[in-house]
Amino acid sequence: MMCSTWFQVIHRKFLHPSHLPRLQHIVELYLYVETRIGSLYLTNMTEIFSSTCCRQLSQMLLAVIFFNSSEYLLAVAIHGRSNVTLKSLLISKNYLLAMAFSVLEYFVEIILFPGWKELWWISNVGLALVVIGETIRKVAIITAGQAFTHVIKIYHEEHHELVTHGIYRFVRHPSYCGFFIWSVATQIMLCNPVSTAAFAFVAWRFFAQRIPNEEYFLMQFFGSKYEAYARQTPSGVPFVK
Repeated sequence: MMCSTWFQVIHRKFLHPSHLPRLQHIVELYLYVETRIGSLYLTNMTEIFSSTCCRQLSQMLLAVIFFNSSEYLLAVAIHGRSNVTLKSLLISKNYLLAMAFSVLEYFVEIILFPGWKELWWISNVGLALVVIGETIRKVAIITAGQAFTHVIKIYHEEHHELVTHGIYRFVRHPSYCGFFIWSVATQIMLCNPVSTAAFAFVAWRFFAQRIPNEEYFLMQFFGSKYEAYARQTPSGVPFVK
């Protein structure tokens, strides 16, 4: 009704009668497209703040908080507060950038491809792997006790013994194995395809460089004993001997 009245005013003041139907058709088409775009935008914004988004991001936040805080608390419990720094939180500039990128990807994709985030079987697999990775790492730290540190030891200390029991019977570096699984699983949980691939590659490359460096010193500390252990036991990180 308002649209018709508006066209009548324009018709009387500015338009030739033959132009009115065409103009009316153009304006109606414009209003239809604008309405559809607005509806799509509102739908996507609703999706962003839906239960899906809240659940996945809250799981991610809790996973990160628990992982980093427990790393610090375990280090304090094992080595004593005076021997532990905030570096044991394992929060670095690169770590924060990676997490920020993953959250950015999540929001971009939930706006452009909201259906991706509704693949609950993938998200739930990621959640299960987060728990598995976290458990493997924490069991490794507790089993190693004082032999575990967040930095590579380059000097042999009296209390530093070669740990080959418990979870270390199955893999040489279970803490690295657990962290690798955990980091990639956080992105599977968010249904982030780009970050899943990126986290897997970056984490793998990091451990592929760190493990040979660490084992150089372990060979110096324990000699043939470690050599025999390494020969019989996998590293725990895919494609890293």
